[in-house]
Amino acid sequence: MADHETLGIDRATFGAVRDHFQRHHYGDRSYRHLPGYRRQLERGTVLIGDTAVRGFPKIPRTLVLETGIPRHFQDTVVVEEKLDGYNTRVVDIDGILAFSRGGMVCPFTTAKVEQLLDLEPFFDDHPDLMVCGEMVGPENPYSPSDYPGIESLGFRAFDIRDRESGTPLPVDERRERCEAYDIPMVPFHGRFSVENAATEIHRLIDGLDREGREGVVMKSPDGTQLLKYTTSSANQGDLAYAFSLPFDYGQDFMFRRIIREAFQSVEWDEDRSAAKERARGLGESILLPMIETVQTIDDGGRVGEEHTVRAAPTVIDDLFDHLRDQGLHLDIEEDRMVDGQRVVTFMKKTQATNDKTRAYLDGRVVKE
Repeated sequence: MADHETLGIDRATFGAVRDHFQRHHYGDRSYRHLPGYRRQLERGTVLIGDTAVRGFPKIPRTLVLETGIPRHFQDTVVVEEKLDGYNTRVVDIDGILAFSRGGMVCPFTTAKVEQLLDLEPFFDDHPDLMVCGEMVGPENPYSPSDYPGIESLGFRAFDIRDRESGTPLPVDERRERCEAYDIPMVPFHGRFSVENAATEIHRLIDGLDREGREGVVMKSPDGTQLLKYTTSSANQGDLAYAFSLPFDYGQDFMFRRIIREAFQSVEWDEDRSAAKERARGLGESILLPMIETVQTIDDGGRVGEEHTVRAAPTVIDDLFDHLRDQGLHLDIEEDRMVDGQRVVTFMKKTQATNDKTRAYLDGRVVKE
């Protein structure tokens, strides 16, 4: 079958995106993936042999619940929790493969999914489906975070889709299948009418914000319409992280999160006191991490993205090869064996922040 037929698109459309696919290998298997959104194809779409794995669609965001929800949904809104981790799509193509959001097979995630889940019964019965989920927990190489009940790393499903078309299962059917096959899921927070959804989700966001959680994803019952909304603590946490590495994260990343805080303050109808408290938290998120970074470099240290991972020794070796193949520079800070597993703490070097901060400390002038 031709590639365009595998993807379900016409020959001319595929011809326009063909050269944007990048070729990689996982073991002795070759595959191609699309690292960005192109035409009708989602970022992360994969061609492996004569099989396609569609990328996960980009989820739009509303800045105002009261007006955004009725513009996006018709009658009913299903609400699930948005978790702070990293997105993976799991398929069975002559064995389990876990693809990153950008469409690369991650050897670490693949090994962890096989360790954490028994997906063989599910894929025996549903070979043409893919399980989409979030990998959450403190010990991962991409987006470490704390999550209740997870000491190292866990998987939480938020979607099941047709592998080649990307069509989702309805929410109720997906949750029933996950329960039947013992696949852990993201928390379910309710089903609301469009008229009541903004009020109910506002209440949910308040509670999630107090717990330092990420936010919610709203869905139509058939799973085809998606909309996300994040808490203030998530916005400010992202800003704190970005401003700890200010020359490695773009201004767009930072500005978008500041905008979210402004719109949320207005929609929440905050009084002067509450708005000032939000502003203080926002300012601390921006300035204090940057001060700490400058101080660390001024004292002769270096900054970067620190991660801890735990897996079999060969899996850790494969992970580091995978990360270095993407051009990342790693510093191993601690490497030890615990109960037969290799536990490694490493730092991804963030060259721009280290180099520019050092240069400014040494007197380089800023051209504005």
